[in-house]
Parts: sequence; structure tokens; C-alpha cells
Amino acid sequence: MTCEEITRRILKFRDVRDWKQFHNPKDMAIAISLEAGELLEHFLWKSAEESEAICAEKRPHVQDEMADIAIYLFELADNLGIDLLSAMEQKLERNEIKYPVSKSKGKNTKYTDF
Repeated sequence: MTCEEITRRILKFRDVRDWKQFHNPKDMAIAISLEAGELLEHFLWKSAEESEAICAEKRPHVQDEMADIAIYLFELADNLGIDLLSAMEQKLERNEIKYPVSKSKGKNTKYTDF
């Protein structure tokens, strides 16, 4: 399924329920944040190793939370007229400049601290 196809399916789901009236940018951003919080709950107080195990053990739950985030994000992008794939491509290009391999390879340092 393409981004356009999944977006159309998301919008159809929303529209047949007459929910667009509730899906303003503020509430969509809050919904994304809330779903991200639900995703984070699976990892709270867990080590890196425990987090890996949780991803395997609770995969359907983790997958559902990730899908919720993506669904809201795709809808918000459509509502705002943002081509999400293009925005991601542009952001990756900017990140390639901010995080050149010569300075960032194998490091978790923020670009402002190079």
C-alpha cells in the first residue's frame, strides 16, 4: 500500500464516522503525543536488553501503538497539506549535513556539541 492509499483509507475511516470536526491540528498533535506515551509505557524502567525482549514478547501491542502514531501523523500531514514523504526526505538531507559521518559515526553526540 502506498502512502496515498493508506492516507485515503485513514480519511475514509475518519469521514464515515464524522470525526473530522474533532481532528484539528492541536488535537491531532496531542493524540500523537498520547499514543507515543502509550508506546513508551512498554519500555519504562527497562534496560536496553529488557526493551529488546519486550519488543518480541509484546510485539502486537507495540505494533498497535506504533500504528496509532502513524495513523494520526498521516492524517495530520494530510490536514495540513504536508507531503510527509517529501518532508522526511528533506529532513534526512538536513540531518546528513548536521551529522556528517566524519563527526558522528559511532557517537550519540548532538550536532551542536561536535
